[in-house]
Amino acid sequence: MGKSRVFAYLQLTRPANVVTAVADIWAGFTIGGGWIYYSIVQDTGADYPWLKFLFISLSTIGLYAGGVAFNDVADAELDAIERPERPIPSGRASKSTATFMAVALLAIGILFAFMVNWISGILAIGIGVCAVGYDYWGKHQQILGPINMGLCRALNLLLGISAVPGVLGDYWPIGLLPLIYVAAITMISRGEVHGKNRNALYAGAAMYASIFVAIMCFSFIGRDPNWQVVPFLVLLGLMIFPPLVKAIRTQEPKYIGKSVKAAVLSLIIVNASLAAAALGWIFGAMVMTLLPVSLWLAKKFAVT
Repeated sequence: MGKSRVFAYLQLTRPANVVTAVADIWAGFTIGGGWIYYSIVQDTGADYPWLKFLFISLSTIGLYAGGVAFNDVADAELDAIERPERPIPSGRASKSTATFMAVALLAIGILFAFMVNWISGILAIGIGVCAVGYDYWGKHQQILGPINMGLCRALNLLLGISAVPGVLGDYWPIGLLPLIYVAAITMISRGEVHGKNRNALYAGAAMYASIFVAIMCFSFIGRDPNWQVVPFLVLLGLMIFPPLVKAIRTQEPKYIGKSVKAAVLSLIIVNASLAAAALGWIFGAMVMTLLPVSLWLAKKFAVT
């Protein structure tokens, strides 16, 4: 297989987006107290903390890459009309090979999750089902579609939390934040091809604003006020709102697409904000190290 063919199949996995999924895991691991728990466990010699962290990170890579690859398989006929430059309609990637790759990636993701614990494995299966369900059904649903897509991200954050035994029951409501955020992105993205979706853009802006309020509230719950989260939220606002305002003003598909791209990449900042709200700026900064990687990949591979 030549380099151009390999590049085409990599395009199907949206590498820049995959990095944002890893950010979900790192934030979830932090929120669940994974660094504290596994430092104690490591001292007793009873477990292998870095293996757990590695396995859960590899799990989300397989799950996300497989899910978005299935999206191109499902959209092959439509893309032939609207996006003929995509790998499958352009002939650079085979639909049958892309299907096999997507199935293999999902299976690998689920396998690595079960290597962490059975709860992680069940969540991984749920993510796979939601992802494929969105690809073939959810994206065509006006209301349930954005919720379906948001649920994929919510479960992914919970997957990171599940790597820490016994805490998922306490922290599962945190999953509502990525659900709302990604549902907003999905709703806004429906104007990428034809534009003229001002109501969806306004609704998305309101949903983004609710995320800021929720993260600030999370930073205060059960602890002294944690103002270390504020710089992360400021950066998040600077990333998502200027392109969104331009999209609202122009209603042009080009600017709606830029708004969606900014919001997708900003998922890393959302996760960094959650990590900072949970344990302080150092952990937020750790998640933020993924942002330049994602931005670099976004220059080489399509994000939407």
